[in-house]
Amino acid sequence: MSRLRRILHATDFSPASRAGFARAMSMAKADRAQLVLVHVLTPQAALAVNGYMSPQIYDDLENALEAKARKGGVRSKTLLLHGLADKQIIRAARSTKADLIVIGTHGRTGLARLFLGSVASRVLAGARCPVLTVRGH
Repeated sequence: MSRLRRILHATDFSPASRAGFARAMSMAKADRAQLVLVHVLTPQAALAVNGYMSPQIYDDLENALEAKARKGGVRSKTLLLHGLADKQIIRAARSTKADLIVIGTHGRTGLARLFLGSVASRVLAGARCPVLTVRGH
């Protein structure tokens, strides 16, 4: 496999995302790739399901991810986007010319998956670059 130059990690700051972040970090470090950290603020209907976080909490979480990347010796940048998560992640991968998307998955099944959907599966279906899904703990 050729060297990865840019890895996009999509995060919702959940335990599943933390597992994806760890994998993206190790891959970025191994290939000396830039790590693009993406979080998408979703429309109000989705926020009702996911819960509310203040802008300060987003800033703190974003800064913590950047600090971990820096401490791990990985170049990174963050993008805070607005809209539908899968669409924005796919668009960000294209615009940043990502070689790979790494995204955590909650592993929901049954009714939870039916009502909440799966951002990871929609990204997998729509992305032009390879997508690595990492199962959360």
